[in-house]
Amino acid sequence: MTSSAARQLGIEPFVGISPTELRTNWTEGDVQAVIHAAYRQVFGNDHLMQNERLTSAESLLRQGNITVQEFVRFLAQSELYRQKFFYSTPQIRFIELNYKHLLGRAPYDESEIADHVDLYIQKGYEAEINSYLDSLEYQTSFGDAIVPYYRGFATQRGQKTVGFSRMFQIYRGYANSDRAQGKNKSAWLTQDLARNLVTPIQTSSLGRGLAGAAGDERGQLYRVRVMQADRGRTPQIRRSMSEYLVTYDQLSPTLQRLNQRGGRVVSITIA
Repeated sequence: MTSSAARQLGIEPFVGISPTELRTNWTEGDVQAVIHAAYRQVFGNDHLMQNERLTSAESLLRQGNITVQEFVRFLAQSELYRQKFFYSTPQIRFIELNYKHLLGRAPYDESEIADHVDLYIQKGYEAEINSYLDSLEYQTSFGDAIVPYYRGFATQRGQKTVGFSRMFQIYRGYANSDRAQGKNKSAWLTQDLARNLVTPIQTSSLGRGLAGAAGDERGQLYRVRVMQADRGRTPQIRRSMSEYLVTYDQLSPTLQRLNQRGGRVVSITIA
């Protein structure tokens, strides 16, 4: 991608920049650069106070006791990350952000979201975070010495083309943060993932952020089919299936409520 095209799309800071890596025989400046890049990436460019920093993890990295990958794990497993992106954030939005922060891309399709919802329900928060960091995709893209970065803007082996446009939908500028965008109360990709849509990319102009074309589809009704979970109280031969009709604006809250009740979303279709 040329610099002019990158400038027009608003992603110039990510073009032609080498990944931040902690190589053999690193200096104090190198480790400081890695720590800064990791905080910026994992916490979605959110400003951190000095007293919020994970100094014990920084010390372990500086002493060579943990790798960059393990430092990233410390950050994502921390109480601070939970406070910023988990406790007050819908589950599906939380998964979107995990993909962005830890794998540097957006979710490709609804099945990726469903897999992580199931993983969290069955094994909890730590397993959800570890699933990204311990994946073959993470190892192939970053290894144990490179800080994750936004690779969704570039064409890479194994990356679906749809990931490019989805990345723009969850990216709102180099100077913005994931907590300052005012939209953490709902998932951003629910509609496109459910309908397998690729939203056109809009370039930024006059200070407007990059966004997908919302159109006039928010009044559309969606049919959510849910399989009720077996809570282990009685032997269960058949699981009951329920259907819900909801608008786009109610789709994310409904999915969150169903997930909290232990239901498994089977499909989301236009009513």
